Amino acid sequence: MKTPREILLARHKAIEPKLDDVREHVVGKLNDKDTKTQSSSERLLSLFLSCPKVVWNELVLPSRRIWAGLAVVWLVLLAANFSMRDRSEIKMAKSPPSPEMIMAFRQQQQLLSELIGQDNAPVARPQKPFSPKPASERRLELLMT
Repeated sequence: MKTPREILLARHKAIEPKLDDVREHVVGKLNDKDTKTQSSSERLLSLFLSCPKVVWNELVLPSRRIWAGLAVVWLVLLAANFSMRDRSEIKMAKSPPSPEMIMAFRQQQQLLSELIGQDNAPVARPQKPFSPKPASERRLELLMT
């Protein structure tokens, strides 16, 4: 008894020469001189057009779960940032400060200046400018001091 594979192959045996002719025709076009020669601008253009596909296939596609996770983390951070925004600063900036607030600020400044005291830090003498001297003169200065 024949297998299904043998039955199918026997049925299509007559078409095999036609398929060989089609195959020769297609391969002949591929090996043609015109298709093999490509200008440098066409090669450069094809390189630039294939670059995004290569990046997608090698960087994004294999680790798409990781990229999706990072996107979710960024969205959560963005939502948290907007939810924690302080709206009171905006209201204070629009309204001018009241006279009571100005008075309180001046009192705080005065109290702070009283607590800190005046700036009585000792003033350091300016350094002498460095001028290189011969080694023999430097030794004499060291021995004298």
